[in-house]
Amino acid sequence: MTDAMTLPATNPFASRSTLPFEMPPFDAIRDEHFRPALEAGFREERAEVEAIVSNPEPASFENTLVALERAGALLNRVSTVMNNLSGTDSDEFLDELESEYAPKFAAHSDAILQNTRLAERVQAVANDPSLAERSSEDQRLVTETLAAFRRAGAFLDEASKSRLSEINGRLSSLATSFEQHLLADTNDLALVVDSREELAGLSEADIEAARAVAKERGLDGKFVLTLVLPTSQPIMESLEHRPTRQRLFAASRARGSRGNEHDTRAIGLEMVKLRAERAEILGYASHADYVAEDAMAKSAKAITERLELLVAPAARNAAAEQERLQRFIDQEQAARGKESFTLEPWDFAYYAAKVRAHDYAVDAAALRPYFEAERVLKDGVFAGATALYGITFAERHDLPVYHEDVRVFEVSNEDGSPVGLFMLDLYTRDSKRGGAWMTDFVQQNRLENKPTVVVNVLNVPKPPKGMPTLLTFDETITMFHEFGHALHGLFGQVEYPSFGGTNVPRDFVEFPSQVNEMWMLWPELAAKYARHIETDEALPRETIEKVRAASLWGEGFSTSEYLAATVVDHAWHTLSRAEADAVTDVEAFERVALERAGLLNPVVPPRYSTPYFQHIFAGGYSAGYYSYIWAEVLDADTAEWFTKNGATRENGERFRREVLSVGGAKDPMEAFRSFMGRDADIQPLLKRRGLSA
Repeated sequence: MTDAMTLPATNPFASRSTLPFEMPPFDAIRDEHFRPALEAGFREERAEVEAIVSNPEPASFENTLVALERAGALLNRVSTVMNNLSGTDSDEFLDELESEYAPKFAAHSDAILQNTRLAERVQAVANDPSLAERSSEDQRLVTETLAAFRRAGAFLDEASKSRLSEINGRLSSLATSFEQHLLADTNDLALVVDSREELAGLSEADIEAARAVAKERGLDGKFVLTLVLPTSQPIMESLEHRPTRQRLFAASRARGSRGNEHDTRAIGLEMVKLRAERAEILGYASHADYVAEDAMAKSAKAITERLELLVAPAARNAAAEQERLQRFIDQEQAARGKESFTLEPWDFAYYAAKVRAHDYAVDAAALRPYFEAERVLKDGVFAGATALYGITFAERHDLPVYHEDVRVFEVSNEDGSPVGLFMLDLYTRDSKRGGAWMTDFVQQNRLENKPTVVVNVLNVPKPPKGMPTLLTFDETITMFHEFGHALHGLFGQVEYPSFGGTNVPRDFVEFPSQVNEMWMLWPELAAKYARHIETDEALPRETIEKVRAASLWGEGFSTSEYLAATVVDHAWHTLSRAEADAVTDVEAFERVALERAGLLNPVVPPRYSTPYFQHIFAGGYSAGYYSYIWAEVLDADTAEWFTKNGATRENGERFRREVLSVGGAKDPMEAFRSFMGRDADIQPLLKRRGLSA
């Protein structure tokens, strides 16, 4: 469109990138390029939409649906880069830009999705009998697009649409504020430690990483332990110094709730109330019902029933583990001639690891030398994908990246044909939000002849130069998990942008990533990558078997902390508008919700508490945190299938063809049935998590 041409040729967003795979030209992008490109992108897409609704020709699939899919190319280019950088390498400028444009994006989206004339054209295409002659993907595009208009309020009266736009704009601004407040408080609460003695139990690499962070912050001679997103910090598993564990846990739990300028509680509460009001306007009983309708679950009631099935046995198992840990502490203290103490939440991971080592001969800390990051990546994650799918990886050093730590790999099929680019952003930094995720910079679709560029973002502490990066067991799982998302994005073979990559229901999107976790301990693969950093000795097969045997130990805790967070999310978002308006105390509400569910256990707190529950207030998972366990039903069933039928190229190709490549172009349960030949069975999940009767 002509508006893009109002941008000077020097603006890198003005046209599609000429770099391989349309990699964004990060070396050419400057702060001053964003605002002009965003404004031009808004103008361009508005003009494209106006051209569609003003077309004197009767509505058709091509002049309405296809034209709508092509619209917004410029805005997509600039917003994709802006959104990614805001999460991975933010600064004051990007914070201000995101805050300024979040409500503008919401208003722009509403202007399109609430456009009654446009919605009526889509409705006309849906009513056209000739639609039945088109491909299943074409038919699904019409159905899904029409549903998006209805769910945005396109067929409501003008007053309702106006209020919805106000709510969406405010929610967008609040989500940005929540993320920025949480990042600032997380950085502020990083634990400063004065001596090495207080870090006893940590590896030398961890200690040196803490020293390096302190030095960066001008705290020479001290150590700084940065916080990751979940309540339970991974290094508490190794920290022998109990007061340090307690301080670290207290810092983790304090995020967003200290009553300072970074407090997130009022933000979250306002978001809950606005979501409930929006749901009411759109005709839903709650925000959870609104979200579930567009997911596999279909209703909040179905989610409640699934949670009720899992909560009681998980809480029972967690209580049994708690009792076992207390006995272990009592015995250990008695053997030392010391008075025992009561197990606290900051003790759980540490003593769970000691019991695992004692009862199952599995020492989590002793496993780390076998998980050197480079080898995990190339001989584990990549090699597993090569064995299953035939793809290969070649590192590219000639392409620009947004941060010096980011690496780029070109991915090719077995026959040498291109798949896309995979980027890895491994290390934590103050400019990066917590957690781990996958997203795309360029999303495959045949309509626009688009390739694929995806990035995995993790938060692994960076060791000093010259020292290896040794991953924890959980960090290794995370690397495999996030690469499962990357494969989902890389393998997409769809016609339309709306269906590209991971554009699938929220409670399906975690399925491929969780399946990819199973390869971490697949014996043949582990023998290649899990090798001791000093001796090159392979992780003994008997150790792998011990890890598998010990897998149920701790599942009570991990399942309960996950379900507790899920219950918190579900409780907030099943409120009606009137119920939400009546809530004033965030902590009291959360406490009551957990007590009602049978999960109010101070020793097993939720994985995320409301003030730092980024997933639901700034991460797109509102009323959707249940999706991990929902998708795990499919994952556990699929893992059992691969175990029975083998990790062969033929079976990998089947999974790629039936599940990973179809994106959102096919109903997710149809895709699952195409792969498995039947509906999902919940029993493998119950067995995996020790929840069977």
